[in-house]
Amino acid sequence: MSGEDDKRDGPDENARIDLRIEAGDWAAALGDPAALVERCRAETARAAPAAAGSVDLLLTDDDRVAALNASFRGKEGSTNVLSFPSGEPAPGFLGDIALAYETCAREAARDGKSIADHAAHLIVHGLLHLIGYDHLADEEATAMERLESDILARLGVTDPYALPNQATAPDEAGAKRAT
Repeated sequence: MSGEDDKRDGPDENARIDLRIEAGDWAAALGDPAALVERCRAETARAAPAAAGSVDLLLTDDDRVAALNASFRGKEGSTNVLSFPSGEPAPGFLGDIALAYETCAREAARDGKSIADHAAHLIVHGLLHLIGYDHLADEEATAMERLESDILARLGVTDPYALPNQATAPDEAGAKRAT
């Protein structure tokens, strides 16, 4: 899906990301987590107005994300990002996103980039999932990756799909790379 099903006309003035840091060394890695998250939200909403709603974002560790992955997806182990669309037409609320610190740090090191840049990519990726983008089919993946790259460029983040070490889209845990 490419997000066309959402018919919102423009940004929601009350849109926000409620940020909760539960575990991991996120504050040190991101500097100002709230500012990074808000920049990601604003640029994603600018590129895809359907993303202008509110989101709950959990920055946590691999153990917590593994538990969420098992509970909600029936999959063992951690992943870098999980997205949970609200599933209901709650006015302005898009859903929840969770990021796993150790996986994010490991992937950033593998790709030779900062944790902050990788986290920005995963936040943008999660936001796009909340509004219906996916990457199960090649055509969908291409559209989603192109939009991610455009948003990340506006954030000053190098295109993650152009990195020589980037073997897969954000998650290497399985066929459905991030949900």
